Amino acid sequence: MFAEPVLGRTTADAEGDVVVLLIGMRVNHFWAAHQWLPVMLSMFRMLGELARDRDRGLLGRVLLTASPRTYYVVQYWESKEKLYAYASSPEMFHHKVWSVINREERAGKARGHVGIWHEAYVVPEGSYESIYADMPAFGLAAAHGQVPVEKRGRCAKERFTYRSAKAKAEAAEEAR
Repeated sequence: MFAEPVLGRTTADAEGDVVVLLIGMRVNHFWAAHQWLPVMLSMFRMLGELARDRDRGLLGRVLLTASPRTYYVVQYWESKEKLYAYASSPEMFHHKVWSVINREERAGKARGHVGIWHEAYVVPEGSYESIYADMPAFGLAAAHGQVPVEKRGRCAKERFTYRSAKAKAEAAEEAR
């Protein structure tokens, strides 16, 4: 099933801080499928776990391939607190996987067949902007909603400086 494009220019309807997690893996030795295939399958299992429980805080994700060796997921989260809560929750699959990885590392079983990585960012309101032309909701817009570009500003400079009503009220309160 393909999403229909939204004609015209749109932007993401994000308000407040945006939490972005880049998480992925790199196949260092293709012949060691017994090492990297479980990592790849674990990534999909964690995404499935999060999709079944929207209260965990994952708002959206985009699966990407950087090269034939490197695969990653761009994830958009409700908050850094929810991201951390998922990652550290003993009942979630991520915690179990990290326990295995840490045990194998301590035992000297890490063989370098697969690399894993993540980068997490909290982007304050006024420090992100987006534009989509004739696109279905994608990336940040898929995670937070999609609105006509005019709602946030016709040019990037206006979208970067956009402030939600909540942020404007907080700024006014601080100014008093």
